[in-house]
Amino acid sequence: MSPFLLVPAIFFTAGMVQGLTGFGQALLAMPLLALIVDIKLAVPVCTLCGLVINVDMTNRLRKSLDRAKILPLIIGSIPGSILGTMMLKEINGDYIRVFLGCLIAGFAAYSLLARTPKFNISNKWGYFSGFLTGSIAAAVSAGGPPSIIYASIQGWKKDTVKATLVSLFLFSGILAAVGHLISGLTTLLAFKLVLASVLPIFAGTYVGSKLSNRLSDEFYSRIVMTMLVIMGLMLIFQNV
Repeated sequence: MSPFLLVPAIFFTAGMVQGLTGFGQALLAMPLLALIVDIKLAVPVCTLCGLVINVDMTNRLRKSLDRAKILPLIIGSIPGSILGTMMLKEINGDYIRVFLGCLIAGFAAYSLLARTPKFNISNKWGYFSGFLTGSIAAAVSAGGPPSIIYASIQGWKKDTVKATLVSLFLFSGILAAVGHLISGLTTLLAFKLVLASVLPIFAGTYVGSKLSNRLSDEFYSRIVMTMLVIMGLMLIFQNV
């Protein structure tokens, strides 16, 4: 089948997942994209479609945006990205992925078997979480979990968690998209595939957001932890 049919279908589903949980579009989209297009095309397409998804989600959740919650994560991610780029040159990324996968899957599995812990911690910890997110994202392209865990244990309402995450991912996605454009990875074909996916993305995020509205905060938290277990296991098994 044509990628102009398959790619929009992938991002309809990815948009629905992001609309439901506030994260996970790349976790779903990248492995599927890699099956039908070259990885050098899949990465910029996923990044640009992720921008469309997160712009739409940020607009939908604008009433739940809280600068005091978002800014520490964004500010912390900037020096973290610099450190992560330096780490990429010196450290075997596979070891970092496996360690990160064990940590994420272990924490999330404990939260599912027991109950997701809630801590009323200072927003200052957001700088540290953002720093980890930026450094891990730059080093091994898997930076989301530290911020997801930080937001999920705060006891915030699900829309506040989602608004915080999609705003952070929007910021980091803009940086990545600029880098891909400057490096020449973003081709005319990539733009065409993104344009073909825009309407399915909007439809997917709409469906996901509607489903999210029907969930209690507790059930939403369990979905997030289940996604983190899957994310952690994928990191482990892709690198052992």
